[in-house]
Amino acid sequence: MSFRVIDSTFSAGHYYFSGNEAVAEGAIAAGCRYYAGYPITPSSEIMERISVRFKDVHGVFMQMEDEIASICSVIGAVWAGAKAMTATSGPGFSLMQEGIGYAALTETPLVIVNIQRAGPGTGQATRVASGDLMQAKWGSHGDYYIIALSPWSVQEMYDQTINAFNLAEQYRVPVFVMGDEAIGHLRERVEVKATLKVFNRKKKKGAPPFGANQNDGIPPMPSFGEGEKLLVTGSTHNEIGIRKTDDPEVHSRLVNRINEKILNNRDRITRTDSYHLEDAEVIIVSYGFTARSALFAIE
Repeated sequence: MSFRVIDSTFSAGHYYFSGNEAVAEGAIAAGCRYYAGYPITPSSEIMERISVRFKDVHGVFMQMEDEIASICSVIGAVWAGAKAMTATSGPGFSLMQEGIGYAALTETPLVIVNIQRAGPGTGQATRVASGDLMQAKWGSHGDYYIIALSPWSVQEMYDQTINAFNLAEQYRVPVFVMGDEAIGHLRERVEVKATLKVFNRKKKKGAPPFGANQNDGIPPMPSFGEGEKLLVTGSTHNEIGIRKTDDPEVHSRLVNRINEKILNNRDRITRTDSYHLEDAEVIIVSYGFTARSALFAIE
């Protein structure tokens, strides 16, 4: 595992953050240095805090014209060599879906935070909901797997944002942090540790950027910013990025590999908490902020 231990960007201790503020601080701690987004309720506090905090870490903040431009800008920043993210809510998440599919096929490691609100449509912009679960899995067209994390506390908004960047870099895949209006605006105590583990982006000069000969199916991640000459396309491509849209074997090999690198590591990726299962006859499965109510009802 290519992890390294780094000092936190905040002094160790306890802080009183909102969930959205915790996401911003977690992203900065994980090494995010590029943010592109468009303000949308109830996620706007993430970009507001990052826009202020990035000056302390020499990050680049871009307010884009819309969410389509935001996801495309983040993809470009990653291929230039940065750790990058965006944040949005339901309508913006819908606009990002083509870009998400592009990121999945090009194996672009990035983080998208969705602070969910009541829909469909414009819906209730200031009301809580957590109905974007299936959109996270099936939002873009075609067969692909991604990773989605669902925090249930402000502490987890901080911790799982760091985890999201580590998973994105480790598996070269887009990762979602699925918060919601309630947890985004809730304020709780957050413990910030003096050090944390971050995953080093795997690099190998001249290696095929989409090569399939690695044992884990995850090729090294080159970047234009380090002088690499690369072909990056959302069409079916071979190991060096050349379009092969008329070759079913190349397509099958590519799609199977990008799916298997997630499926074969499900046990390492998946994290759940369990309570009161010792003599349980009925098990309730819940996720995100609603899991707090489920646990309260059981107890």
